[in-house]
Amino acid sequence: MMATRAAVLPWLAALVIAGCVTAACAQSVSYSGSMGDRALLVIDGTPRTLAVGATQGAVRLVSVNPNSVVVEVKGQKQTLPLGGSPVSLGGDNSAGGGTQIVLTAGLGGHFVTGGSINGKAVEFVVDTGATTISMGEVDADRIGLKYKNNTRYTVGTANGNVAAYKASLDVVRIGDVQVYNVDAVVLPQQMPFILLGNSFLTRFQMKRENDRLTLDKR
Repeated sequence: MMATRAAVLPWLAALVIAGCVTAACAQSVSYSGSMGDRALLVIDGTPRTLAVGATQGAVRLVSVNPNSVVVEVKGQKQTLPLGGSPVSLGGDNSAGGGTQIVLTAGLGGHFVTGGSINGKAVEFVVDTGATTISMGEVDADRIGLKYKNNTRYTVGTANGNVAAYKASLDVVRIGDVQVYNVDAVVLPQQMPFILLGNSFLTRFQMKRENDRLTLDKR
């Protein structure tokens, strides 16, 4: 039985505008390089060049040096090392007891959002054709997921059948909503986003109105 409809969707690489979770949208930020007093930040998956004191969305660049920067999001300051993993800032710091996620479609009508897996910041794209949450090995390794001793099986992808690993995610969070013990699959291909498949989505009642997708926890 195929675990996911597609591992790498051609349109993913072109997406540069992410949807946001209403009233609880965290910013995923990493530091990629500097040019004098300007820093190249990757904000919610999109490269942005900011001068010290400048703001992009909710992210303000406080200071920059060759090895790290300090950014501020909604009053929360964070030092980001050069080349480090994305850090989720400015989101709802509650215990995750929320029950509703509201997403707005970005380019091409696709729902892209920041979130976290086991406390590590990630970028999701909603894919109702994927049986489970699906990610590439690069993302799985970055978030510290233990999967290489797990069962392997064949799944069908846009690039044909591949051998993949089964995985289980302790906590998947978007905004202030958390879901526990979510099935996933780790694929050998590098993927620009993590596919938010039905192992997560079926925990919710889904309703779409034009470019707005509402997920109400069951």
